[in-house]
Formats: sequence, structure tokens, C-alpha cells
Amino acid sequence: MTYYGGKEFSDAFRTVRRNTIQIAQDIPDDKYDFRPAPDTMSVAEELAHVAASTLWQVQAHAVDRKTHISFDDFGAYMSANVAKEKALTTKKDILDALMKNGEEFAKFLEALTEEQLAERVSFPPPIQPSTKSRFEMLLGAKEHEMHHRAKLMVVERLLGIVPHLTRARQQFQPAATAQK
Repeated sequence: MTYYGGKEFSDAFRTVRRNTIQIAQDIPDDKYDFRPAPDTMSVAEELAHVAASTLWQVQAHAVDRKTHISFDDFGAYMSANVAKEKALTTKKDILDALMKNGEEFAKFLEALTEEQLAERVSFPPPIQPSTKSRFEMLLGAKEHEMHHRAKLMVVERLLGIVPHLTRARQQFQPAATAQK
């Protein structure tokens, strides 16, 4: 069996967050109000959402040590997150929050033991499955960020920006071909 504990989890999350921060840096300030379609989040709203998205996870799993999350709990966590998102209005504020909140979440993940990651968290009906491991719930934070980052990479293309991961691959390809 392959071991994937707190250290590996935090390393993987730091990589995801580093890539999100690079996108946030690559998009010019004057494009932070860009919306790819009328009913979508702007670049700033998308990035602020990502910057605040791990806060509820730290509150629920580290501070409150929840083993059951009710609809009221989830609503309270989401309300607090929305308020924190709305406070992030400038590129600098967003970048600072991405760095600070990301590192706080990574340090939390890094400290988790195998036993803590295996703990079960339950949910009220009709939520199915009715329980998840703490690991699965926390993995959802990384998956959530990757979903939003993918959207931002499409936005970069719409703005005429080649995403940094594509630029890196394009720079690597000629060298790899030349070595063959």
C-alpha cells in the first residue's frame, strides 16, 4: 500500500496553491474585473473564493474538530467564508490571502496523523454517503481549488495569456526532443 499522510498531503496542496498564485500574478490588475460570461464570477471573485475556501475546512476540522456536520454548521461556515471573500477586493489583498491562508491550510494538513485522517465525519440525511473520512473531506479542498484554477486557465486564454504550465511545457518540449 502506498502511504499518503499529512506531509505528502501538504506538499501536494502547496503545489496546487503555488500554481493558483502564479495565475493570480500573471493576470494583470486591470483584468481582475473580467467575466467570461455575464452570470459568472469575475477573476477577482474567483480568486477571492479560492483564497477563502480553505478557511472553513480549518475551522471545522482543526478548531471545532467536527465529527458531524449539520446543515446549520455548513451554512454558518459558508456564511463566514463569503464574508471573508467579499473583503478581498484588490489584487494585493487576494494574493496575500492566497499565500497566508494556503500556508495555514498546508501546515494544518502537515500536522495530521494517520489516525486523524482516518476519522469519520457524518452528515444528516439525505446526504449520501452519510459519512466520509476526514482525509476525503480535506482532499475535496484540493479538488475544489483545482476546479477553479482550471476555470482561471481558460480565462487566461480568453485574455490572451498563455498559462504558466503551458509555457513551461512549451519550453521543455524542444529540449526533450533535442535530447532524443
